[in-house]
Amino acid sequence: MIGFFFTTLATALSLLVVDLVIPGVDIATFPAAIIAAIAVGLINSSVRPTLSVLTMPINFLSLGLFSLVVNGLCFWLAAVLVPGFRVDGLLAFILGPVVLSFINTFLSKYFAEKKPELNIQSRA
Repeated sequence: MIGFFFTTLATALSLLVVDLVIPGVDIATFPAAIIAAIAVGLINSSVRPTLSVLTMPINFLSLGLFSLVVNGLCFWLAAVLVPGFRVDGLLAFILGPVVLSFINTFLSKYFAEKKPELNIQSRA
């Protein structure tokens, strides 16, 4: 349970950084960032695998670049579902999830180094 909390916190903080760095991504408040983090996690674990399978031929032909579009669609879908979270423009649609992924990886690694007993991957 505490691992879920830290993962959600890292994603929310990453979303706030994306809000600062990428024009077109707007997050109104920190509670909106928390809800958006949960929405992004749920969409990435449920909708994204289905989209990835359905778009596999296009992804194969584009040498994997269509994955950016799939990530952008999932990011945009989370913005549609969460009030206070908005994604406007192609730059935000494509770069938002990329920056979110880099920052989230960094923060998750930071939390894992500070509290290794909370690391979900070390339990497997």
